[in-house]
Amino acid sequence: MIRIRDIILPPEHDKNNLIYCSAQALKIRSSDITSLQIYKRSLDARKKPKLFWVYTVDVTLKKGERQLVKQLRNKKITYEEPYYYKVPKIQSKERPVVVGFGPAGMFAALVLAMSGMRPIVLERGDPAPERQAKVEQFWNGGPLDPESNVQFGEGGAGTFSDGKLNTGTKNERIRWVLHQFVKFGAREDILYDAKPHVGTDVLFTVVQKLRNRILTLGGEIRFRAKLMELERDGNCLTGIYYEQNGQRNYLPCKDLILAIGHSARDTYRYLYGAGIPMEQKPFSMGVRIEHSQRAVDLSQYGTQRPKGIPAADYKLSVHLPDGSSAYTFCMCPGGHVVAAASQEGRVVTNGMSYSDRGGDNANSALLVTLKPEKFPDNHPLSGMFWQEEVEGKAFILGSIVFASGVATFSKGNSASVFSNFRPETATSRLAL
Repeated sequence: MIRIRDIILPPEHDKNNLIYCSAQALKIRSSDITSLQIYKRSLDARKKPKLFWVYTVDVTLKKGERQLVKQLRNKKITYEEPYYYKVPKIQSKERPVVVGFGPAGMFAALVLAMSGMRPIVLERGDPAPERQAKVEQFWNGGPLDPESNVQFGEGGAGTFSDGKLNTGTKNERIRWVLHQFVKFGAREDILYDAKPHVGTDVLFTVVQKLRNRILTLGGEIRFRAKLMELERDGNCLTGIYYEQNGQRNYLPCKDLILAIGHSARDTYRYLYGAGIPMEQKPFSMGVRIEHSQRAVDLSQYGTQRPKGIPAADYKLSVHLPDGSSAYTFCMCPGGHVVAAASQEGRVVTNGMSYSDRGGDNANSALLVTLKPEKFPDNHPLSGMFWQEEVEGKAFILGSIVFASGVATFSKGNSASVFSNFRPETATSRLAL
């Protein structure tokens, strides 16, 4: 196939325009192109209010692809061999166990199931439908279920999020992961958008279809099942104990994947007490900040959002002389700030948006980086203890807002963007 880069089109266009521009770049007729697939798409707003889509496309011709590329001698036009990741088949009688059914655990289980290893998954929370009912009840003032909430349950914290699929890592398997999302119900545009997102409403269905695929391949998923203890013979794992519906169960196990996420603090405490090696690592802490999506659109696009253009996002950062930094993260255009606690007496927030990003407001996490040398002490779990302390104080303080940091951060930027600082969002969801 032939890859063509930097095809520029106005906001309103269709696939025929892409085919025509591709043919012009290759100096052939449109009818010579047998297929066209979008490989990448990004929005160029550098000359706002004039906006353009910038495409990279893959095309196939009736014949002579290599020869044509050689003749053109254009760095933006290359011949590419398509790459397809194939999950290896493994012959093993041992069934691996995956603890946690968030994004990491789901894909670990999916790959293991596709390889023929029939994984067993333990998830302390509920399947998506039951979990959603409990989360909505909590958001409406009902009780918190410490085992099934915005953090715990099928899909993990990702189910109640924007579903952004950005990464700075380059790996040939990434496109395979995107294809799995599409296969299970996500829109096809996540395969090529520079900033792909799925949306909370779509993720609710995606995680259930992904689970069913694992089951079809011989995997097993046990909900309301919480890891309690490891059984070891010297340094070798021989089994695990878990609690399900109030009963203690034993499961022989030699291969264990812990995909327990950020919030399973009780499990981290047990693992530390069991002598599992751990070390401190940097993490970020901050607030959720909310403002008008219309104001963000005007700031980024220089005009009201045109038809065919998505809700605008942004990313801000500053690096300070002492080596610390402040930055925005997990920006949710047209989204919502949500309560995301998994423990009683804690304030934790997150941001989410639906697939159309059609809400009136935008929000993002406004964070500072905390390095181990800034932690209260040298305990391996010191950062986690610090998180709990801050979340607990935020719960007690309630509506008190530390707004001075916002003013400092926004100085020199578009301060008007920070128009509505939410008092209840005293901490962000943190990554340990």
